[in-house]
Amino acid sequence: MDEFLELKIPVGKTAKLVFDWLKINGSGVFDTMRGGMEALIDAILFVLQTPHPFVIIVCFLALTYFLQRSWKSTAIVFFGFMFILNQGYWDAVTQSLTLVLSACVVCMGIGVPIGIALAHRPRLYASILPVLDLMQTLPTFVYLIPAIVFFGIGMVPGLIATVIFVLPAPIRLTHLGISSTPLPLLEAATAFGATPWQRLWKVELPYAFVQIMAGLNQTIMLSLSMVVIAALVGADGLGVPVVRALNSVNTALGFESGMIIVVVAILLDRMLRVSRK
Repeated sequence: MDEFLELKIPVGKTAKLVFDWLKINGSGVFDTMRGGMEALIDAILFVLQTPHPFVIIVCFLALTYFLQRSWKSTAIVFFGFMFILNQGYWDAVTQSLTLVLSACVVCMGIGVPIGIALAHRPRLYASILPVLDLMQTLPTFVYLIPAIVFFGIGMVPGLIATVIFVLPAPIRLTHLGISSTPLPLLEAATAFGATPWQRLWKVELPYAFVQIMAGLNQTIMLSLSMVVIAALVGADGLGVPVVRALNSVNTALGFESGMIIVVVAILLDRMLRVSRK
């Protein structure tokens, strides 16, 4: 057995060498990324926490009714926010929403263009598919290690780990929506003289809209599932009371904060659910 271990492939050592090299030679890039992400986080947090909670709630209710055209969904969102206020978790919820919204901005801004590009390049998608599988199957705790090494502790490493874990979702669903555009639609657009950009904006993207919104929904849900893990690296939000309850074996606090996370997930799902009519 010892002789076999002597032939061990140095996966861990190689990764450490890569991380050390990046830390030494890429510090300027990582500092710039950290500054940009901190600015995004601070801006969203300012918007959510500066006004009175009822002002933010009214905005969310208006957004829900605009997207769903349903008083039932709007009422569910209203009572959900009332429950959050009643339990005293407004600040923690806004901090978690900041992480979720920041992850959405980054993931959708990167994932949608990549998904569109891969939909037009099937061979490239087939070659990059194992990378997407690896990003979603690698334990999320592993992402925290390089995130701490490059970005320290706080909201930024939590955001980085969240983005790496969540990014495959918008890429896959955008690719699915664009690549499933019916061929007769594309042929008709071409026959009428549409350029590739016009086919993309006027045919493919409208047809793929539901799938892209499903990617946004998945991005939000997966980001919300990372709030507890992000708390382990110093990120504020709903993960903090969960971790505190775990450390102190506080059943009441753990169940209470867990229920708030479930309520937030339901609210966001009700707000952004889109179906093809």
